Amino acid sequence: MIKIGKISYWHVHAWDYTKEAQAHPGTEITAVWDELPERGQAAADKLGVPFYSNLDEMLASDIDAVIVDAPSNIHRDVIIAAARAGKHIFTEKVIAPTLKEVNEVIEAVSANNVKLTVSLPRLNAGYTLAIQDILAQGLLGKVTLVRVRLSHDGATKNWLPEHFYNLEQCGGGALIDLGCHPMYLTRLFLGEQPVEASAQYGYVTGKEVEDNAVVLLKTASGAVGIVEAGFVNAFSPFTIEIHGTQGTLMYGTPDDRLLLRTNVNGEDAAKEWQEQTLPDSRPGAFNQFADHIVNNTKAEENVQLAVELTKLVEAANRSVREGKSIRIDELAQ
Repeated sequence: MIKIGKISYWHVHAWDYTKEAQAHPGTEITAVWDELPERGQAAADKLGVPFYSNLDEMLASDIDAVIVDAPSNIHRDVIIAAARAGKHIFTEKVIAPTLKEVNEVIEAVSANNVKLTVSLPRLNAGYTLAIQDILAQGLLGKVTLVRVRLSHDGATKNWLPEHFYNLEQCGGGALIDLGCHPMYLTRLFLGEQPVEASAQYGYVTGKEVEDNAVVLLKTASGAVGIVEAGFVNAFSPFTIEIHGTQGTLMYGTPDDRLLLRTNVNGEDAAKEWQEQTLPDSRPGAFNQFADHIVNNTKAEENVQLAVELTKLVEAANRSVREGKSIRIDELAQ
């Protein structure tokens, strides 16, 4: 049984990951630390496990791993502390707000030979697997544009926790939270690293973080990525568009259907949209994390995409602050 210490209940998904750990036959939550002792004690009491007011003391206990749901601005510190204590790490995205911090985390994880898995759940969805298969078959030809949108009304309907609008804790708003998902999907579907990012943020509800965001990604080959996210949009469907020199696919416009048109098999075959069968989703990131611990394997694609996610989010934030496009290779290492 893998014993897990829970690092913070700050994030809205903290209890979701707790429930995943409780449901998994090979894992259990056995300890809690929280930067807010009252919240941590309440969670520990609910779980019937010890609460530690000192993180180092929890990391020195007999736990094997941690789940990190702490504020983004302390991710670097708590993850490095866990790695140095020899504990495997499952963390909410982002790993950290800047590339420099992420590189320090990766170095600590590697030096201490622990497993790291990041919660990038939409990588495992059936629609993502189907789209990857279509791209691998070359049915769109050369990919020229990817657009992914994910939005909700959490700020306008006031159902997000107030600390999700704290710039210091979060490192941003709609983009670094919800926008992470369309960002890593856009990067995945482009099939190449963007070289430049330009962003525009809106502040519809007057918070200190953005509640409306669009990021434009440029690649060396000429393909373009468009990432959209917001906390102020009612009834906005999750959508994916991928366009190429020989075809187009669309998902979620607005129904959860994957539609394809391609002329790879001839112009006649491209006259109608063809609905694609979606495979079952593969096991989620937490299940993969447990498997990596048991089987002594690494979440290589997951971690690589998580590192690139931070690069692109940091570049977008800099683009807004500086009012210009940011080259990805200019980010501090």
